[in-house]
Amino acid sequence: MHATVDCSSFNSGSRCLDLVAVLSCHCCVGTPSSGSMRSRRFMEHNFGATSSRPLLSGASVGQQTKPIPSKSPDIPLCKPEVQIKPKAQGLSKVKSQKARSKAKSKFRQPSTTASLQPTHASFDFDDYLRKKDQRDFKLLIDQPTKCSGPEGAPYMLIAIKSVATDFDKRQVVRRTWGREGVSQKSVNVKRVFLLGVPQNQTALPLWDKLLGYESHTFRDILLWDFEDTFFNLTLKEIHFLQWINVSCPKVKFIFKGDADVYVNIDNILEMLEGQEISKDLFVGDIIVNAKPIRRRNSKYFVPEYIYGQGIYPSYAGGGGFVMSGHTALKLHLACQEVELFPIDDVFLGMCLLRIGLQPTRHEGFRTFGIVRPSAAPHLQVFDPCFYRELMVVHSLTVPQIWLMWNLLHDPNLQCHSSQDPTVFPFLWSDKIGKKAKNKAKEKLRNNDYGMKVFVEH
Repeated sequence: MHATVDCSSFNSGSRCLDLVAVLSCHCCVGTPSSGSMRSRRFMEHNFGATSSRPLLSGASVGQQTKPIPSKSPDIPLCKPEVQIKPKAQGLSKVKSQKARSKAKSKFRQPSTTASLQPTHASFDFDDYLRKKDQRDFKLLIDQPTKCSGPEGAPYMLIAIKSVATDFDKRQVVRRTWGREGVSQKSVNVKRVFLLGVPQNQTALPLWDKLLGYESHTFRDILLWDFEDTFFNLTLKEIHFLQWINVSCPKVKFIFKGDADVYVNIDNILEMLEGQEISKDLFVGDIIVNAKPIRRRNSKYFVPEYIYGQGIYPSYAGGGGFVMSGHTALKLHLACQEVELFPIDDVFLGMCLLRIGLQPTRHEGFRTFGIVRPSAAPHLQVFDPCFYRELMVVHSLTVPQIWLMWNLLHDPNLQCHSSQDPTVFPFLWSDKIGKKAKNKAKEKLRNNDYGMKVFVEH
């Protein structure tokens, strides 16, 4: 599937500094590194029928995935050292004599044209390269007994990325879909929030007191001593995997996601029924053949000297995904061998490639939200009849999460008939007959309804 790397030429002084080369280079010795334009193609996988809740594509989770026929990044040799690209020099402002003369004849007005450089805050990638090997940060607040006690290791651990100022988001998760205890499926569910030190500590005075009180009250705060910034989310990823390895190695399954998502935990638990805990599993909204963003004004901008390949490995949208504890332990080891990358979703995809695991796409994971279809402009997509059939929906506000939780738990909730084609895209394939399903699919092919609701990136 990937290019073979001849490792015979590596010497003991080489360092695996190339991001992609590390993924397949098993013999780099010496000091190991320790440190939206997202394109997407929906692919389907064939599995054994081991779950009562099949994939919308008609497959089930539980066995090794078949390789997705995607374009894989070329795997170059490990480079002995990395060259930091010098900062670009400003363009010459020398004007021609004619232009200077013309300029003197006019009053200068403040420019407001779109040709100005974007005001997007720049990121110092050179400084990032100098500090990227700093990947061992102290755990300031721990929950050492989270996975022990009379119940033993949890069946499902919910891990939510958060920041100190988002107390309201943590509270709504605690009171709705992220509740701890025994679920309706009679399995033990636990919860942790993953945080770093606020970059702007004046935005929330006494933030450390807040997190201390939260930890004492809810026993669900994990706080590390690195700045909680967008490009440090990768540090949050590797430290969480390390915590799993040390404090929760016997957890069966893990849901990891953002705090602004709605998660139907019971649907996820139903999907996991019958899955073997000793096998690899990584399920989510998988993005295939995504290209690095080269626009400097983009949040996801990555220069070529940081990542020179044309595409990223397949990765899951970070809004929410599910993996087995077995896979998490393997990823912990792999992430120690892969160069840190400033985008955490892509970095985890690199670690998956390192262990040879192709992530599984499930249409119940909507990490880019639900888009109103152009064929039904008046359709209300914020509808409990849609949400009750999904796993994860991203980008909801605190009131929306609380409201959706209560709507879904309303005993008087009534939804349309399963034969209604406007409901079909959100139904599992085993809930409608084959004839009705084919008829609905035929109707979808005649318009863009399914394409818009099943958001393709």
